This record gives sequence, C-alpha cells and structure tokens, in this order.
Amino acid sequence: MEYLLLFVVAYLAATVSASVGFGGALIFLPILANIVGIKEAVPVLTVAQIFGNASRFWFGRHELQWKPILYFLAGSIPFAILSSSLYSGLNADWVFKLVGGFLVLVVVYRHLNVAKKVELGNPGMVLGGALTGFLSGLTGSAGPTGALFFLGLNLPPVAYVASDAFASLVLHLTKIVVYSKYSLVTTKGLLVGTFAGVAMIGGSYTGKLLLSRISKEKFLMVVEGLIVVFGLQMMFLA
Repeated sequence: MEYLLLFVVAYLAATVSASVGFGGALIFLPILANIVGIKEAVPVLTVAQIFGNASRFWFGRHELQWKPILYFLAGSIPFAILSSSLYSGLNADWVFKLVGGFLVLVVVYRHLNVAKKVELGNPGMVLGGALTGFLSGLTGSAGPTGALFFLGLNLPPVAYVASDAFASLVLHLTKIVVYSKYSLVTTKGLLVGTFAGVAMIGGSYTGKLLLSRISKEKFLMVVEGLIVVFGLQMMFLA
C-alpha cells in the first residue's frame, strides 16, 4: 500500500514540477522519507528526479536556452560535488533558512518600482547555479532556487521549464556519482527511486499539457507566488 502511495505522490509531484518548474521534490520528500528513512531519502529522491527532469527536458527540448544553461552548470556542478561530499556529516538547516529568505527578497525586489534594477546576466546564472548545487547536494532539492534565476531571463513557460529541467538533470547525475562514491545509494534505494521515477515521467507529460494552456502573465504570477510560499517554508520549517 505504501508503494502505491509513493507512486501516486511521485506522479502528482512531477505534474507540479512540469507545470511551474519546481516544487515536486518538496512535496515528494516527506512521503519518501517516511518509507525509506530520512538518511536514504535524499539519494533516492535524486534517482527519482533524474527521470522527472529528463522527461521535462525532453518534452520541451526544442526550446532549450543553451547559453544560460551552461553558465548555470558552471556554478552548480562544482558546488554540488562539494555539498554531496559533505552530506553525511553537515547540518544544512541554516543554509536552507538563508536561501529561503533570499528567495522571498528577490521576488519582492522584482516588483519594486526602482529606477534601475540590477541585471545579473551571465555572472548571475553562475551564482544561481552555485547556490542551487550546494543546497541540492545537502538536502536533495534546492526548491525554487534555480527556477528563480531562470525565471529572471523572461523566457516563455516551456523554455523556462525545459531549460531549468536540463540543468537540474545534469546536477542530479553529478550528485548520484558522488553519493555512489560514498556508498549512499543502496540497491533498494536505486529500485525505489526508479519506481518513483517511472511515475514522474507520466506526471511530467501531464504537466506539459497543463503548461501549454496557461498565459505567460498568469504563469509568472503562479510561479512567483509559489516561490514566496516555498521560501517561507524553507525559512520557518527547516
């Protein structure tokens, strides 16, 4: 029964991620931790997200934005390796809270009517990648951290979701290599992650269908609203 629940929640989580670009992991992780244990949940979540991100990227592959993706990966890969190596012995609560506050402040800043707004450009994508990679390696998911930086590029919804998904896919593959080196991925964990990943492929397809029916303006409102919600959750519930 618990694996049926796991499959259903994985499907719903992937639908959310494919619709707005993030959020699925934060929905899925509590259920997963209850089944496999909190320590094994992060590596198992990473396995499952490989399937989810791969399918989201594939369904939107024709709209990938390669330049920001490469800058983002330049920051995310080395910091994901670093934090994944530290995973077994580091308490990430304080990092989670700081990043949550950062997310809320950036959304507020986007709506302030100031004379000049700072355009982060390519250095901003490297910074976003570093933050995302470091947090993801510690907790299994960086929440909407990476999505926020891709959102700032003002991309069409499908391009935004697909580009963020491809960057996340490479990030999760990197983490799996490091987790495996430290024997954090067990045979059971690999099987459970693959099982959930199959459900996520279906959820990604459903999310892609929903994404094609929403206007860019409404899409931005929904995404920014969820970034604030998840940012506050990271600040006060971590």
